[in-house]
Amino acid sequence: MDNGPEYINQKLVDWANSKQITLMYTQPGKLTQNAYIERFNRTVRHEWLWLWTYNNDRPNTAIGGVPPRYLLKTT
Repeated sequence: MDNGPEYINQKLVDWANSKQITLMYTQPGKLTQNAYIERFNRTVRHEWLWLWTYNNDRPNTAIGGVPPRYLLKTT
């Protein structure tokens, strides 16, 4: 797992210790040690969040200038 303090929740550390699970951290600057999660994080940022914005915030002129989610609430 990433060793940045912003990513480590103390509850996770406490839980892992109570279950006798050893947490292994990547070395700073060695993102390839955790390539799978880095790819997952990229997918979340660039695809899922874009899709959410596309469907919830972006006005669509073809449906009256409202986001697509508006149609789901009115039908």
